[in-house]
This record gives sequence, structure tokens and C-alpha cells, in this order.
Amino acid sequence: MGCSFSGLNALYDAVNGAGDVWINENRFRIVRQLGEGGFAFVYLVKEVSAAADGSSSGLARNKSINPAHISGDGIYAMKKVLIQSDEQLELVRHEISVSSLFSHPNLLPLLDHAIIAVKGTQNGSKNHEAYLLFPVHLDGTLLDNAKTMQAKKEFFPTVTVLEIFRQLCAGLEHMHSFDPPYAHNDVKPGNVLITHRKGQPPLAILMDFGSARPARKEIISRSEALQLQEWAAEHCSAPFRAPELWDCPSDANIDERTDIWSLGCTLYAIMYGVSPFEYVLGESGGSLQLAIMNAQIKWPPGPNPPYPEALHQFVVWMLQPQPTVRPHIEDIIIHVDKLISKFSS
Repeated sequence: MGCSFSGLNALYDAVNGAGDVWINENRFRIVRQLGEGGFAFVYLVKEVSAAADGSSSGLARNKSINPAHISGDGIYAMKKVLIQSDEQLELVRHEISVSSLFSHPNLLPLLDHAIIAVKGTQNGSKNHEAYLLFPVHLDGTLLDNAKTMQAKKEFFPTVTVLEIFRQLCAGLEHMHSFDPPYAHNDVKPGNVLITHRKGQPPLAILMDFGSARPARKEIISRSEALQLQEWAAEHCSAPFRAPELWDCPSDANIDERTDIWSLGCTLYAIMYGVSPFEYVLGESGGSLQLAIMNAQIKWPPGPNPPYPEALHQFVVWMLQPQPTVRPHIEDIIIHVDKLISKFSS
């Protein structure tokens, strides 16, 4: 989606102090900041009812947007990215392009976007800013919820753990079903939005597709292996990163089962609040990479009664250091459905 000339001017004015932001022909008022990290800021915004031409709300009239994603009260989340290099610009364009591929209830949809050029700080240079519009989920991420629950010494019940996890599997299955398959590459609690629902399990939605890439890659040299490791170190969070992305062989076939490793770590984190390998960070001389390469899992004291052994074995099944013996997402879904049936009865 491009950005109109009038939209660019209004958006540029907003950047320089006005209260409203235009994304294409639609106008949004910033309500408050929700978070920030790196060069990105996330805001809660409310769509202004009149569009640029004085007509009613334009977002609802956009036929490319699923009507289910249109907010009844006009409230959305807007991500603003400050872009200061061609590399950053390419990464944002990639995130927009990849996000537009996916359409699934458990994957966060990108509703609209705009990238504009703004004046740089030196010699009249040009920088860019990107504005990405999403549905809002005000209950925060799984990581936010985990921190709150840890402080209260609370745990999700077994069935709730499995129901949250099942939704993540559904979203990943959609990505892995592409030809060629896509890997998310950064599955972790901080990238899972949670919405609590009365009388229902929490809604879980996987977000942030900036690291998503076609999953399958043939490595045929040491230089290619090192390039992959360097890329993974930048794009894949260390406590949830698969062993083959820490120490890639010079002759290897990488596939979507890197996500299965991260999924296993995330299941553990739904139960206990952290990755299964973060305990080593508190140990003198402890090596996160070594713990991951050897799949050295420690089971902390759980709820009372504790989680069933079947759940622990499910995690272990996904955390196979050798990717060729790790299950595929379809296998995971069959097994989690059996566990839900077993522990729901």
C-alpha cells in the first residue's frame, strides 16, 4: 500500500509535533505509548472518524482488510520504526512483505503501513520512518503475563498450558505449510500476544515476522555456516535458538524444525516462565550455548500438584539437539490434541 501525497504531509507534520498520524488515507490519534525497543516505538492509537476527504472511516472500507480485524471502537496498535540506513529500510520492507503473506487467526495481521522519507540530521540527508498498523491486544505478551504470574507464584493449569500452546502450533503450521515453508525464527514468549477471555482459554497470537525467512537452506561450506550463525545471532533470541543455529555444520540442511526447538522452549516457558536453559545464566561460568547444545534441561518446582510427566516428555521430544530426529509441526499438533483430550477429561 502506498502513501498519498497529502498523507505524507500530514504524517510529516505529526512527526514534528502534531497529534495525529496519517497512514495512507486514514487518520489516527495517538492515545499513549505502549512500549519501545531499539529503533521502534509502539503506540495505542484511535482512528479519527473522518477520512481525508471528509467521508466516513476509510479503514473499514478497505476491502483488503479482513472485516474481523476492524476495531469496533477504532482502537489499534501502531508501530513506528526509525530507519537510519539502507539495511534497516530493507529489513522493514521485508517484514511488511512477509507479514502480508500470512492470514491465520493465531498470526498477527498487518492492517496497513506507510514508509516516508524525512530529513536527516546531517547535510540534508534523508532518513525514513515506517508506520505499521495492527489490531491491539492490551493484555500484553506471554512474557508480560509470565512475569506477573511469577511474582504471585501462580501457574497456568495443565489444560490452559496446552490450549495456549495448541494455538501457537496452529499459527506455525500455517507458516510451515507454504511452498517453500517459512520459519518464524524467533518464537518466544515476548512474541506471543495473550488476550484473556472469560470462560475460554486465553487467545494466543504469534507476532513479529521481521526474522521470518524461507525455512530450508542447504549449507555447503564453512563460510555459509558462519554466515548463518552470524545472522541467527542477530535475529534469533539466544535462550530460544536451536543448536544448529549456534554451531552450524559446514554440510547441513537447515529446515523449519529450528522453529520446533523454539516451540519446545516456549512450551516450557508457558509452564515455568522462562526458557529451559536460562538457569545457566545465574551460574558461575555457566554457558548458555553449552546447555543448549547438550539439551541440559532442569525442571523447577512446579505448581501443586506438579505438571504431569507427559508434559515434560513432550518438551523433551521437541528439544532434540539433532534436528533430523526432531518432530515436524504436524506431529506436534497430533500429540498436543491427544494431551488436551486426556487432561480435559
